[in-house]
Amino acid sequence: MHVSVRGGEVHVRAWGPGAERAGAAVPAWLGADDRPEEFEAGGHPLLDRVHRASPWLRMSRTGRTWDALVPAVLEQKVTVVEAHRVWRALLRLAGDPAPGPAPAAMRVVPSPQRVLAVTDWEWHRCGLDGARRRALRAVASVAARLEPGEEIDCRDLQRRLRTVPGVGVWTAAEVVQRVFGCPDTVSYGDYHLKNLVGWSLAGVRTDDDGMMQLLEPWRGQRQRVVRLLAIGGSRPPRRGPRNAPTDHRRI
Repeated sequence: MHVSVRGGEVHVRAWGPGAERAGAAVPAWLGADDRPEEFEAGGHPLLDRVHRASPWLRMSRTGRTWDALVPAVLEQKVTVVEAHRVWRALLRLAGDPAPGPAPAAMRVVPSPQRVLAVTDWEWHRCGLDGARRRALRAVASVAARLEPGEEIDCRDLQRRLRTVPGVGVWTAAEVVQRVFGCPDTVSYGDYHLKNLVGWSLAGVRTDDDGMMQLLEPWRGQRQRVVRLLAIGGSRPPRRGPRNAPTDHRRI
């Protein structure tokens, strides 16, 4: 898929067996279904300022669970550097070359069947630890049942996801945010998010429960508040050493 904007118009080119379906999904990908005008800052000066300065912010809707679930599992309880390294290794190992005039190194998300075929020693070479490996195999084994249908909403998908071993509150939230463009679901349990919300809204460090209390006035739009704070909020000063990435290929 190649998306460009020329003269105020969005132009889409797509290749491969899913080209027609993907092309039809582009408006939702770009946030056409989102309703940012329904958000009210509630008199909070920071949120009001950032919301007015960010008219481009949209909650995008992909409608595809598997594509969001694989990277979400890889991001569980590790640094971004570790997650991206394993993601690249998995794409090189199991992803098919992208169709069309794409760069030679570009790969598409491997299918659930291809993920299940990856051996333990191949996972080890990718740098994936046992817990995330088991979670990824678990979601791959039931992937077809997790794709959204007309009868499934954000809460339904979260409940389904959390029945899969290795998928908790954080992973389920990360997935539905992308699949449905849900403006309310917050990534409870995120390592950094609670401090962003606490420091931006109240000038204090807080835990996850405290974060949810601070976000309660915007119930229904809490994820949008998080996105706005990511744009114009602030974090507490960093003290102490940063988390060192763990290379599981050497363990």
